[in-house]
Parts: sequence; structure tokens; C-alpha cells
Amino acid sequence: MRARSGIPDVNPQGVETLLTHAGRTPDDQHGFVNTPVYRGSTVLFKSLAALESQQQQYLYGRAGNPTTRQVEEIVTALEGAYDTQLVPSGLAAITVALLSCLNSGDDVLITDSAYEPTRTFGTQFLSRMGISARYFDPHLAGGIEAQLQSNTRAIFVESPGSATFEIQDLPAIAAVARPRGIKVLIDNTWATPLYFNALRLGADIVIHTATKMFVGHSDAFGGTISTNGESWEAVKKTRSLLGFFTSGDEAFLIARGLRTLAIRMAEHQKRALELAGWIETLPGVRRVLHPALPSHPDHHLFKRDFSGSGSLFGVLLEPAPRDSLAAMLDGLTLFGMGYSWGGYESLCIPTKPARIRTAVPWTEDGTLLRLHVGFEAMDDLKADFAAGLNRYRAGR
Repeated sequence: MRARSGIPDVNPQGVETLLTHAGRTPDDQHGFVNTPVYRGSTVLFKSLAALESQQQQYLYGRAGNPTTRQVEEIVTALEGAYDTQLVPSGLAAITVALLSCLNSGDDVLITDSAYEPTRTFGTQFLSRMGISARYFDPHLAGGIEAQLQSNTRAIFVESPGSATFEIQDLPAIAAVARPRGIKVLIDNTWATPLYFNALRLGADIVIHTATKMFVGHSDAFGGTISTNGESWEAVKKTRSLLGFFTSGDEAFLIARGLRTLAIRMAEHQKRALELAGWIETLPGVRRVLHPALPSHPDHHLFKRDFSGSGSLFGVLLEPAPRDSLAAMLDGLTLFGMGYSWGGYESLCIPTKPARIRTAVPWTEDGTLLRLHVGFEAMDDLKADFAAGLNRYRAGR
């Protein structure tokens, strides 16, 4: 299949070349290297015949413009997808993708390790629409067959989970779903298409919170939905019906980030692995949740299906009172406390999966931290974390 962007799925060029050149048409932009920010609602037609035929590329601003289209073309090429839809946020990408597969009376299975807003959408919105959202053990693999119902229409995977970092066996899940006509959706934000080719491994729809790694600078929101040919029209129609639109300003910042994605991901990977391996050796650390480490229980799946790893991982500390956690986090000078991740700055926040897990209750005793490793000097990050850990242990 040939990607709708006009770039073949199997591209002889390296990914760095693709990221540098895909989606850019300087000849159409008076020679300017970057596609400029297009702002506009009204698009003019040259004749009544043109208006009636609805054949020109852009009909109305809500449907996109050259700035948004360049992002879709880049991501389509990266994923080897049929096409990609750009939406205003990662959560919008999740909701549009799920609604494109589901109708009232249907059932969807969602991994128990999913991003909390994904779960909230399932329990608080889909249920209102007469759609049952059930949660499954992230380690079921082909055993997910036993969880299927006659009305199951979709399976939602997040691999690894962005709080507890379980890897799911996507090929095994897809092998169960595809013969039954069940759509497999995956949130691939952690590894990006650079390190995990979800469509090739059996997914029908791939979702990215572009706000994270694609943007890379903590200054814009976006989400992408890339599909195979069979899933495209439903996604396109659902986005149009819901009226989701990404502004040219946001799209410009996403495109800017994508141009350096390969270089940034390589550095994030190297630095996160170094820090994770070092933290594993520290007193008071029960375990580090990073799929690329040999100590991770799903490391064999990571080695089989992934070509690299992301910037995000978990650290489970020995139990301590809240005051100890506050002493640790409030005193950090380089690791900031904030939601999201993927930017140049390092982050550290506590997470509490026990309050949301249902299929497989989280019973680990201790404090779970989620770290995103940015671009500060590694010795400085180690010193900041070590000092924080000392404060944490002193209060136990």
C-alpha cells in the first residue's frame, strides 16, 4: 500500500532524511523552507462549478490547511499508514479513534494500564452512550480471547503503560482480533513510530499525543490518528462530525518538533537508560520500571518488538510517609513537578495506580514515581535525584 502522503511505506531513505524533508514543499511557499502558519476559516472557490464539485484540496478552514497537512504527511510516512488525522490534543485523538469504532450496544476492551483520561472517557462517557468499557490484564496476550464478547468491537492497547510500564503483546492480541473484525487501537506515544511500528505489528489505528515527543518543547498541544486503509474513512468522518480542528499555529510547532525527533529520541533514550540503570543501584529503591532494562519482566517483548525506548520510566521506592515524599520532591532543583512529558526539561511526579486499576489491582507497597529525562547534564540530574532520595529516606 502507498501512503496517502505520496511517500511509499517502504522508504529507501533514512528516518532522519524523512523527518527533514517530508511534508515540505518550498516551491509552493515561494521558496521558504518551512510551511508557514496558515490562519483562516473561509476558503474561496473560483467558480460555481468548483463550489458544486467540492474537488479542490481545501474547502473550509476547519477541515485543515497546508500547515496542518504537513504534520499529517510526516506522521503518515513515519507510520507507514494509509493516512493521518491531526486533532487538537492526545485525548482528542483517543476519543475520536474510539468513537470511530464504536456504536451504542458495543463493547470495548481497554488495557488496565491505560492513561487515566482514557479510562475516564470509557467509564464516564462511553457508558453514557450505551457502550460498555471493560479493562483487561495488560499481560493477557493471546489469552484476551477469553475476554471477548459477541459485541466486542475494539481493543485499546497502550504499550508500555505510561504509569506502570507493562509491555503488551500486540501481535498476539491482533492475531485474536483481526479474524473477528475487532479493531485494535494503540497509544504509541512512548516509543513513537521511530522505535515501534504498530501498524506492521497488527494494529489498525495508532494514536499519538503529539504534545509529548512530537512537539518536544512543552509549548503546544496536538494529537495524531494514523490508520490502515480499512479504518481511515470512519476516523475521518468521526473527526469531521465532532468538529475537531487544530490551528495552524499549533501545527507549525508540531512540525518544528518533528524535524528533530530522531535526534531528540536518540538522546532521550540514551540518557533515560543511563539514569534508570544508575537509580536501580541506589539504596531505598525497590525496582525501576523501564522495559529496556533486563530487570523488567517484559524485557523479552521489548527486545522482540521495539528498536528503541523512550524518555519515561517509573521508580518504586520503599514505603515512607507523605512528609518524606514532600521533602524529596519539594527540594528538587532540576526535576520539575508537572504533568505531560517529552520536553527538554526533566520531570518527576508521584503516581497512584492503585486508585484506578480494576482488572489487575496494583498491590505494590511503596511510592511510585514517574520520571521523564530531559537534556540537563547527567551528573547534575543524578546529584539532584540522589539528594532528594536522601531526604526521602531520612524521614522514614
